[in-house]
Amino acid sequence: MNWLTTGPDFARLTLHVQPGAKKTETAGLHGEALKIRLAAPPVDGKANACLLAFLAERCGVPRAAVRLRSGDSSRRKVVELAGHFEASDLTRRLLP
Repeated sequence: MNWLTTGPDFARLTLHVQPGAKKTETAGLHGEALKIRLAAPPVDGKANACLLAFLAERCGVPRAAVRLRSGDSSRRKVVELAGHFEASDLTRRLLP
């Protein structure tokens, strides 16, 4: 899984984000990234805030454990989750 990297105390997700969708949801793979549709518009950081909250909820971690590493104003983003994660568990939680 090229979109997911896990380490001893983190997980890194490579994402392709589509803001302004009808609802917030994962939409499968987009090349080597996980595609996520966001209901929030891409203005004033609303889409990024929506993305981080969505990932925290889906992965079962506090919002403070989710950090945008790169791609602040891009559709291609890298997000890091703090904690110990099994790749199979995250895949089950995130893939549709």
